[in-house]
Amino acid sequence: MARPTAVLFATLGAGVLLALGASAPLARGDAKPSTISPSEIHEGMKGYGLTVFKGTQPERFDVEVIGILHHFRPGQPLIVIKTPNPRLDVVKTVRGMSGSPIYLDGRLAGAYSYSLSAFETEPVAGVTPIDLMLTEMRRPIPPGLWPSLGGPPLPGHGAQAATTVPAGAAPQPNESAFSSFDGPPGHYDLLEHARQLADHEGNPGARLEGGFTPAATPLMMAGVGDRAAAALRAMVEPLGLDPLQGGGGTASDPDAPLHFVGGGGLGVELARGDVSVMALGTATYVDGSGKVAGFGHPMLNGGDEALPACIGRVLWIDASAQASHKVGECARPLGTLVQDRQTAVILDERVTAPVIPVDIEVTGVVGAPQTRWHAEVTDDKFMGPGLAATVLGSVIEATTSERRDVTWKMTSTVTVHGHGAVHLEDVGISAGGTPDVSDWARSRVVNTVGDVLNNPFEHARVEAVQARFEVEYARDLWRLRGVELLDPVVDGGDKIRLRLHLVPEHGPEVTRVLEAVMPVELTGKDVEVEVVPGYDVLPELPAPETLDELLANESRQSIAPRTAVIQFRVPSQGIAYRGHVTQRLPAFTVDALRPQSADTGPEAFPSWSRTVVPLGMYMEGRDKVKVKVRAVVR
Repeated sequence: MARPTAVLFATLGAGVLLALGASAPLARGDAKPSTISPSEIHEGMKGYGLTVFKGTQPERFDVEVIGILHHFRPGQPLIVIKTPNPRLDVVKTVRGMSGSPIYLDGRLAGAYSYSLSAFETEPVAGVTPIDLMLTEMRRPIPPGLWPSLGGPPLPGHGAQAATTVPAGAAPQPNESAFSSFDGPPGHYDLLEHARQLADHEGNPGARLEGGFTPAATPLMMAGVGDRAAAALRAMVEPLGLDPLQGGGGTASDPDAPLHFVGGGGLGVELARGDVSVMALGTATYVDGSGKVAGFGHPMLNGGDEALPACIGRVLWIDASAQASHKVGECARPLGTLVQDRQTAVILDERVTAPVIPVDIEVTGVVGAPQTRWHAEVTDDKFMGPGLAATVLGSVIEATTSERRDVTWKMTSTVTVHGHGAVHLEDVGISAGGTPDVSDWARSRVVNTVGDVLNNPFEHARVEAVQARFEVEYARDLWRLRGVELLDPVVDGGDKIRLRLHLVPEHGPEVTRVLEAVMPVELTGKDVEVEVVPGYDVLPELPAPETLDELLANESRQSIAPRTAVIQFRVPSQGIAYRGHVTQRLPAFTVDALRPQSADTGPEAFPSWSRTVVPLGMYMEGRDKVKVKVRAVVR
């Protein structure tokens, strides 16, 4: 008996879906996925995984269960699989496949996420169970993390995010303690911050012989100079990221999916523009309403985050005996990474992450093919200043790289939302080529960005960083050969004269006579007088108690660089208190200002007498002389 045509087509459609093995939800995901728990999984079970081998569309690969590692981590078992596949038999475990969904018995089991070792000889991987990832997907965003009163947690579009700050509640600073710099406000140090995070993380990149570790997340870099890349690698490798030159840019792909799909590429854009840095992994599960779970392990382990995301496109899987990895770039910017947890990263397509625009203009380089550069970096407390340094270093390396002496000056402006702009100046001299990468890691502009993002007073947003880098191919420097004291004995209140012997890079010695007043309070004393470069003098600054006070301090971190400073200690003390500094107070004044019923009060410091003398050149070196101040005969 012939079957009705409609029934035949219905049966054929069901057969096609069954053959796809539950891959139909790839379009947007299911709100209630069909999952399988580790207790139902046993050795020898077969299934499949989904990942992108090339382009943006996921492809299937076969999977066979080896077994279950119970209590692999606290509260977390690990499903161990092998992946017999013609390509994976060659490349073994692949960095960038983290998050690839694994299906067993037609149900979602978890995310391909761990590798057994380097120099693998067979394709064996660890799978994070999906129930742990879904738990992270349901975790609420803490109120006040992104303080936008009465609105979504981030500037976004479409549906509002679930968690908002209650009306009238005070905005709170970002409480992601893991990524915060541990140091006094106004003393940010990028390299120290990197060390703190590496110590906290325990260096997950250091693999134990024969042990499972998270498959390192490839960090694709585009437009990053070799020296800047080496500096970035030193900062982020201890955090489990694997920086790789090549890929990482943004190439609009009209054929790319409009939304994330299970098994599709998942990129995290830490920087984009003329300099780009992108972490590449795979989406595991999409809930159909814009939430996405991926990776199966942390990226930075930063907890609540706000990192720009994109749909990833894979160009190739590079086979390596040490560690194979995907090579790719962003095909379509989309959404934000909002949670970075032990078992998953969580994205939300509906919100747009804040970024910091960085614009750099380079002058003084004749014939440079590009002198204006633009990039956007994440405002993460660590990656923000770190990538700002990477952008600066890459731009300068690309534009000024020559084997000639370089004298440079960088004037920059950091604009903070609601607090105006801070104007800064960095200077330096580089012998025989491009300035050293450490110059950017410790530059004032990078320190200011770090100070703002890590300040304990309020949640602050850096609206823009603008820098002008001026280059002169010369060694604009005088070396201080010595200081000659012209007045070895003086009366209190008289001037002392010092002759500086200065040696330029080329030409004869230059002398300069500098003067400074010897205070009456030093009468009868032998005074040690020091001559130092202005850029080496750190002025006394009050400890900031608000973000405005912190920003006011940023532009006063040293004295003008093309100067010499005559300095010596005086018996009195100075105090710093509530945004103000007062020098040379008598001891009884300091005692009178000290509170009797509180543990906070003015900070006392030794007073110095300083005379700043413009030189018109940078001075290198320092020297001391001793002056006798005659006693008064009564």
